[in-house]
Amino acid sequence: MSEPGEVRTIPRLVRASAEAFGDRLAIIDGEVTLTFAELARDVLVAARGFTALGIRPGDRVGLWAANSHRWVTASLGLLTAGAIVVPLNTRYRGAEARQLLARTQARALVVDQGFLGYDQLGSLFSAAATEEAADYDLSRLRLAVDLGAGTGTTAGVPFTVAGWPELVAAASRVPEAEAIATAEAVRPEDRSEIVFTSGTTGQPKGVQLTHGAGIDLYIPYGQIWGLRPGDRYLIILPFFHTGGNKAGLVNSLLHGVTMVPVPVFDTVEAMRLIERHRITVMNGSPTIYMSILDHPDRQSYDLSSLRLAATGAATVPPRLVERARTELPFENFITAYGLTECCGTATMCRATDPEQVVSNSNGSALPGVEVRIIELDGDEAATGEPGEVLVRGGNVTAGYWQDPEATREAIDAGGWLHTGDVGSLDGGGNLKIIDRLKDLFIVGGFNVSPAEVEGVMARHPDISEVAVVGVPDDRLGEVARAYVIAKPGAAPAAEEVTAWCRERLANFKVPRSVIIVDQLPRNATGKVLRRELRSAPPANANMTGEAKPAQEG
Repeated sequence: MSEPGEVRTIPRLVRASAEAFGDRLAIIDGEVTLTFAELARDVLVAARGFTALGIRPGDRVGLWAANSHRWVTASLGLLTAGAIVVPLNTRYRGAEARQLLARTQARALVVDQGFLGYDQLGSLFSAAATEEAADYDLSRLRLAVDLGAGTGTTAGVPFTVAGWPELVAAASRVPEAEAIATAEAVRPEDRSEIVFTSGTTGQPKGVQLTHGAGIDLYIPYGQIWGLRPGDRYLIILPFFHTGGNKAGLVNSLLHGVTMVPVPVFDTVEAMRLIERHRITVMNGSPTIYMSILDHPDRQSYDLSSLRLAATGAATVPPRLVERARTELPFENFITAYGLTECCGTATMCRATDPEQVVSNSNGSALPGVEVRIIELDGDEAATGEPGEVLVRGGNVTAGYWQDPEATREAIDAGGWLHTGDVGSLDGGGNLKIIDRLKDLFIVGGFNVSPAEVEGVMARHPDISEVAVVGVPDDRLGEVARAYVIAKPGAAPAAEEVTAWCRERLANFKVPRSVIIVDQLPRNATGKVLRRELRSAPPANANMTGEAKPAQEG
């Protein structure tokens, strides 16, 4: 059998990893441990079970559950059976999940029924779901598999619900040789997942990913990052997202890394897991690292095993990178950039990059990936000048599920993905993400980048996190408003923060109001939901500091 890096489908990768890494631990999940060989065994059993219950190659199957060893086994089992996995955000409510299952004509749904007290299956047919998603037909959905015992409440669910033990028992009805033949028939260009974008603006779009694209991308990613067999990877990013699935799960299979899945992030629990399991690798949003850096009990935990870390996918405050590289024991803390439409990653820093590059950019393009910057009129932007980020390569999606119009809008005739992100390239090809095109706002005729203002405000000694949005203003059209999370033990006055900003920013960029909050609205991958902030009512007057009117000049 080929080495893991020489195969280009997920089923073959599972088998190759088992042969290459055998008795090394593949997963630690609470008291459950699986070696790579045991994982491959369980995946084949799951594939046989899904086949016995009626799943056929090309069927779409929803997977609505949090990170766990069963998520890994179920997902890999479905892919081994030739199915296409439709991962669903664990924060979705019934109406949202119903819409996506209907749009993909899903044949089955895998759930962790009752996770965090939520009745996933029942919610699909609740009054709220049927009212809000009445036009979405679930008649093709004929099966649900519960990652648990299948003993939860399923009243009102009009199809078969099998527990995990029933799936395993059903496997005996499908010969192992038949399951292996099905797995071998999967091709690199076949779809592996339909991953719906976070939907922070408009209706979520289903990004079609293929088996080969993810493998081809994360072979060099893991090598550049410095992954080693035996590393232990705290997978905080959710498996339903490319950060957890591709950069986490697939990366681990390719490079012999032990996965330690985290179902719900909690700072203390994360530090406890790092200490207990001697975690060496982390990947997550800036918020995750900031929560560890600012936790008052951080010194109580032994975090000395940490070696590699990555963050990115959005603008990253340089101050965070500086603190993580000096206050935590990482040998290599990198920033990277990507989006679902390019398998999660397009650029990343290298271990040899100077600190200035890591702190102020998202690195350069991965092998096989091209990045360019264009101005709004379509001309190539000069070095260092901002414009829209375009990406081209084998990692770019073939298109959105049953949405040719959106596909044409996103991917041009030359194969370039128009990301909607604003960035610039330096002379070394390093990409600096500045903002989202849609997040820019105009104050008195001047463009304002929220990320630029946030980067300045993040250096305030009493500020832990900040999000800036544009809000309506009668005179200037829009002005900046900042939502601030204070550092533990600090109590910054809004008026003082505003005055501090005025010393460091052009007046039209200074937030006209600063609102101190306990938390920011985020999606499951940690991105701030600016749309919610823009529509939020102003805070109480005593929490808001008004800046002087910006000057138009």
